[in-house]
Amino acid sequence: MTFLEFEKPISDLFEQLQEAHELAEKSGVDMVPAINELERKIQEARKSIYSQLTPWQRVQVSRHPDRPYALSYINYLTDGNFHELHGDRTVKDDKAMIGGLGCVDGKSVMFIGQQKGANTKQRQFRNFGMANPEGYRKALRLMKLAEKFDVPVVTIIDTPGAFPGLEAEERGQGEAIARNLFEMTKLRVPIICIIIGEGASGGALGIGIGDKVLMLENTWYSVISPESCSSILWRSWDFKEKASTCLKLTAEDMMQNKLIDGVIPEPIGGAHTNYNEIFKTVKTEVLKHLEKLSKMKPEKRVEGRIKKFSDMGSFIEK
Repeated sequence: MTFLEFEKPISDLFEQLQEAHELAEKSGVDMVPAINELERKIQEARKSIYSQLTPWQRVQVSRHPDRPYALSYINYLTDGNFHELHGDRTVKDDKAMIGGLGCVDGKSVMFIGQQKGANTKQRQFRNFGMANPEGYRKALRLMKLAEKFDVPVVTIIDTPGAFPGLEAEERGQGEAIARNLFEMTKLRVPIICIIIGEGASGGALGIGIGDKVLMLENTWYSVISPESCSSILWRSWDFKEKASTCLKLTAEDMMQNKLIDGVIPEPIGGAHTNYNEIFKTVKTEVLKHLEKLSKMKPEKRVEGRIKKFSDMGSFIEK
């Protein structure tokens, strides 16, 4: 298990717990009372630490290497019955952007998401979750396919941003993202967007226009990462913690500013500490919102979606 810097008290208790288990195995001494006490202390430490996380610490949790990624959620939601679809029919198949059809409790759903990769080799294969223009064009192709067959869309967002390479710009990165924003606002089927990790810049927004936009508790959503913000404003990454606070990028901040529709609670200690619990919670939220949205007329959904995003950032000057 990997521990973050601010989780040092939890890490120390885990070391003691491991030593207690090893002692029980080697010597046969009854360590059950000590083990139970250590497990209780670990839970208390987690609860204490995670009840007062700073914005920068939440950014760190959102990037935790043990955190589940898009495919893990999709495979759970569909009971492994996920059929991935490939290619944008123009350039190639972008491995950072995944998409396909699956059934959630008997209901067909088009899933689209960014996949980072669980180890170094997979992260390189997935380009660290940073999609190229063909990734966004693949996503749009699948959305249009879903609209054609009246299938709702669920997007799963987790990216440090769209790929910033020269070749991506040459192939129209900005246009591809802008096209998705335009098309998603008027898509006639229900759209649910869920941020499960990082939601950075246009890379996230390119699949982030939906009837319901939800964030997991320990995630962030912003026009720029704290490190990049710090380097622009202060010419150094040393102010990334201050930038995290100023950007108002946490789920709580986004909810207060009426930029998202809900916050999905995580297990104590983060989503990476209990996969089954977070998967069940996300599935419940998806089914709840799909049921409500499916009862609405397409025109009403589109009208509400456009109004919601048009109202963002508006204010009355007195």
